Amino acid sequence: MMNIKAFTLVSAVERELLTGDREHISIECVECCGRNLYVGTNDCFIYHFLLEEKTLPTGTASFIATKQLHRHLGFKKPVNELCAASALNRLLVLCDNSITLVNMLNLEPVPSGARIKGATTFAVNENPVNGDPFCVEVCIISVKRRTVQMFLVYEDRVQIVKEVSTPEQPLAVAVDGYFLCLALTTQYIILNYSTGLSQDLFPYCSEEKPPIVKRIGRQEFLLAGPGGLGMFATVAGISQRAPVHWSENVIGAAVCFPYVIALDDEFITVHSMLDQQQKQTLPFKEGHILQDFEGRVIVATSKGVYILVPLPLEKQIQDLLASRRVEEALVLAKGARRNIPKDKFQVMYRRVLQQAGFIQFAQLQFLEAKELFRSSQLDVRELISLYPFLLPTSSSFTRSHPPLHEYADLNQLTQGDQEKMAKCKRFLMSYLNEVRSTEVANGYKEDIDTALLKLYAEADHDSLLDLLVTENFCLLTDSAAWLEKHKKYFALGLLYHYNKQDASAVQVSSERLSWASKVTRQLWVKIVNGDIQDSTRSDLYEYIVDFLTYCLDQELVWTHADWLLQKSEEIGVQVFTKRPLDEKQQTGFNPDDIISCLKKYPKALVKYLEHLVIDRRLQKEEYHTHLAILYLEEVLRQRVATGGKDEDATEAQTKLRRLLQKSDSYRVHLLKEKIQGAGLPMESAILHGKLGEHEKALHILVHEMGDFSAAEDYCLWGSEGQDAACRQRLFHTLLAMYLHAGPSAHALTVAAVDLLNHHAREFDATQVLQLLPDTWSVQLLCPFLTGAMRDSIHARRTTQVALGLARSENLIYMYDKVKLKGSAVWLSDKKLCELCQNPFGEPVFVRYPNGGLVHTHCAASRHTTPSSPSPGTRT
Repeated sequence: MMNIKAFTLVSAVERELLTGDREHISIECVECCGRNLYVGTNDCFIYHFLLEEKTLPTGTASFIATKQLHRHLGFKKPVNELCAASALNRLLVLCDNSITLVNMLNLEPVPSGARIKGATTFAVNENPVNGDPFCVEVCIISVKRRTVQMFLVYEDRVQIVKEVSTPEQPLAVAVDGYFLCLALTTQYIILNYSTGLSQDLFPYCSEEKPPIVKRIGRQEFLLAGPGGLGMFATVAGISQRAPVHWSENVIGAAVCFPYVIALDDEFITVHSMLDQQQKQTLPFKEGHILQDFEGRVIVATSKGVYILVPLPLEKQIQDLLASRRVEEALVLAKGARRNIPKDKFQVMYRRVLQQAGFIQFAQLQFLEAKELFRSSQLDVRELISLYPFLLPTSSSFTRSHPPLHEYADLNQLTQGDQEKMAKCKRFLMSYLNEVRSTEVANGYKEDIDTALLKLYAEADHDSLLDLLVTENFCLLTDSAAWLEKHKKYFALGLLYHYNKQDASAVQVSSERLSWASKVTRQLWVKIVNGDIQDSTRSDLYEYIVDFLTYCLDQELVWTHADWLLQKSEEIGVQVFTKRPLDEKQQTGFNPDDIISCLKKYPKALVKYLEHLVIDRRLQKEEYHTHLAILYLEEVLRQRVATGGKDEDATEAQTKLRRLLQKSDSYRVHLLKEKIQGAGLPMESAILHGKLGEHEKALHILVHEMGDFSAAEDYCLWGSEGQDAACRQRLFHTLLAMYLHAGPSAHALTVAAVDLLNHHAREFDATQVLQLLPDTWSVQLLCPFLTGAMRDSIHARRTTQVALGLARSENLIYMYDKVKLKGSAVWLSDKKLCELCQNPFGEPVFVRYPNGGLVHTHCAASRHTTPSSPSPGTRT
């Protein structure tokens, strides 16, 4: 338990003012109503004082009590209880088992002598059920055994309302509406005096110590429970708060939210209703009265009256924060909602959360600190300002006043501990990254992003690049200097590039844009060339290529094209080959200009021409011819290097053959001249085929190369996009070449048999049978004959199906015609043509299915003039 100063004990009425030198006089009860203080004594006197509160220079409160008058009630018994009814200007005085009504100002009994007799104690209903504002509801415990009574008290009369019996003798009572909270001999109960229903609460032994029953709020009571517990109970018989632990010898209790105050023989103890902890202990001997009156807590001994003055809740909260008691401060601050106006509370509570956040931050409790910062909507610059040099030099931020914490900067907070400092920086990185896209960042995104960039650069964090390639508000001047200081040149280039985009948005001059782009690329080029050191990206060259690929600045691309290609032709050329097509059209990159640039770089030139011809499928003769010549030159160069011994086709030769086969846009005669005498029969055959010289092409493949498989493939690709007759002619030409064998008769015969058996569908079986030698057996041509028979039967059956369908359709039309002829058509000189509306001059007409009759010439003109009106669609 840690004490806080929640109350100050201040004397209100000194002994000399009340009793003088009369030792036998003692205080029995007190009542306070506004500035009026009433004291009842054991010699049947009532004293009336006026209280005046003053604030001393030290800030503490003091009270001056001015005695107004005193009056003897005329009994020889002590004044047991006092209660003011200010609405009636009456003071209810319990003395000698009677409640007397006296005037609050002159203390004279009412002229009518109205009083309530037979009362041992009483309680006023502060939540009255009677609607009359000029009466007070009073509940008394009657001298009659096990009885309580309800009265209405007016200015000069009293009226009994209800009398209720109790299961045991009642000892203390509190009232709320229709509900009575009673302390009986052995237990506490809740009793509804209107319905008579009761609810047992918990047992209590009144013989060990007197009970305490006190109303603390609407439909809620505070009771002295067993085991030194202060128990809370509602009118429903349940407890909505945890009990407070007070002394076993407690003799009085009061409530001044959020505290419960208890009095025993030696101390006044203060307990929180929010967390049930004991907060303060004040020594106070011989006390026997503790009551609260509209927020003012009064304690009294037999000789003097004192007031417990609460410290302002704000002061208590700040004291808790100063003691690093964060949880208690937050509980107290939240509980202060009911004591402070809403607007003022929100400001106060937000500030308390922020102060608590900085305390947790200083203790490296980062999760707790983050939650407090977020919930309090902390101006994140308060946190950034703790870190030296993170706020931009142009920032106009000044810290909150009064300050939220006691630290000048992070060095003071961590006392130079580098490990703690590193943890604090990691926390700030995480926190800034979370809040930069939220409402918390509104208004000072530049400060947040600039600070985040500095943290990332200092820590060599991977997220630095992510920050710079996405939308950000990093200030160029501060950020550039910081990145250069930490040798983050690649990131510096990204920063310049991003500011270029921002500059475009605010219409900065084109010179400025060009300068930013040039600086960016110069930095990156220097890194790649090794002029400056930055290991951020090992693939920086590829990154530059990719960057320029999507760059809209045509001049910038041309400026760096040679440098890129000198580093790597295959990768550098990607700035031209991977450009988006729509972007190409906008920027106007001319392929001819690119080709001129690439003449010094043969590998890159081939890649680019492949891009134009194969990827973009541009049908421009110049590009196709140029690419074919480059392929051919590479093939010839390789043949020279190998001495022509490599019989397998190289990659370049494969590409050349594929281009010659697939393309129809190159200059065939030019390539044919270049190939002539180069020892490239396959390529020569392809070119003959492109010229339609199929027999020459097949002759090369069959007789010069002896490549029967290539000859068959030639028939297939040579007839691509042509009709079936063209393909059939090619296969028949090849077959005839096989059958008119020369010296290699046997090999060609085998090739002819394989050709027929593998491509039976491509031949006209009738013509083939006429060409075949009589010496060939049926078994030899079994696959071919089987396929031919299958195709013949399939064709015949397909024809039969088509013929049957045609006959069925014809039958349907014949039926329709018979139906039309079966009905009579009446024609007279009064019948009009439905198209021209003229009468018929001769018995010749056209009849439509809907029965309409028209002239023959009108029907003919309708078919030639679509816009003519039509009586029907069929004739």
